[in-house]
Amino acid sequence: MQVTINGETRTFDAPITVAQLLDQIGLDSRKVAVERNLEIVTKSTYGQTVVEDGDKLEVVHFIGGGAPDTVNDSDCAQAGADCLEVGGQTYWSRLLVGTGKYKDFEETARAIEASGAQIVTVAVRRVNVTDPSQPMLVDYVDPKTYTYLPNTAGCYTADDAVRTLRLAREAGGWDLVKLEVLGDQKTLYPNMVETLAAAETLIKEGFKVMVYCSDDPIMCRRLEDMGCVAIMPLAAPIGSGLGVQNPVGIRLIVEQAGVPVLVDAGVGTASDAAIAMELGCDGVLMNTAIAEAKDPIRMARAMKMAVEAGRLAYLAGRMPKKMYADPSSPLAGLI
Repeated sequence: MQVTINGETRTFDAPITVAQLLDQIGLDSRKVAVERNLEIVTKSTYGQTVVEDGDKLEVVHFIGGGAPDTVNDSDCAQAGADCLEVGGQTYWSRLLVGTGKYKDFEETARAIEASGAQIVTVAVRRVNVTDPSQPMLVDYVDPKTYTYLPNTAGCYTADDAVRTLRLAREAGGWDLVKLEVLGDQKTLYPNMVETLAAAETLIKEGFKVMVYCSDDPIMCRRLEDMGCVAIMPLAAPIGSGLGVQNPVGIRLIVEQAGVPVLVDAGVGTASDAAIAMELGCDGVLMNTAIAEAKDPIRMARAMKMAVEAGRLAYLAGRMPKKMYADPSSPLAGLI
């Protein structure tokens, strides 16, 4: 019989179960998720689900597992730390990083470690069934140490985004996800109509949705009211490195929000991250700014310190801006 796997036609002897098929093509069933004819196949049924002639299977990378290395509120209080709470979990770091665009997985792991991040975003992609021995991210970035945040990068419709995250949950078992539905390939701006539709479906299915969105305070309020656990307005187009383009809009979003607000996309260097934090954002998510730096490891360290410095500056409260000079030394008693 013929079966289509990740777009490739393969021939197998019938009868065969999903578990047997994965074993024949050399894939570890613990590290993948399987969709058969647009329906998720749960791991517990791999051994009983029979593959039939003409079936279409999608097999995607395992993207999570294990317990995240988090802390609780009392730990933060005792340590005097200012922690980020999102989706019911508490984290020391307010810097979230992506895992794409690095030269290899080894550099990815080194950069993440240097950044101090505890949450890493991961894309859900097809397994290379032609060469299943290729390394996977989980071989370098331990999902028992870091919280994997599955995202829907590359999705342009609500249906594709929902389908992707259902596969992600089956693969890793986590319900904290990052939703992004893109409008076009040139700007990679969010399609807010499709984003709203996808968020509504995912929330109904029990997902904890962190959502990439436009820097529109009205739209951000609507997403929060729907039940999203974090709002993630873009600073600038994805991968542009332009920094925060609409500080007024970001500040308004922060002031009205009852959930964490994290700037997502467009950060280019450490000062951009600090600016976002000084506006009162709860965190910053970035990928390209670190991965495409001349020295990604050093830039990762810089971003870690910038996020911490920006947060401290926001909590400290900056001095008021003035039109004229104001001497720092007292004038009384001059010679």
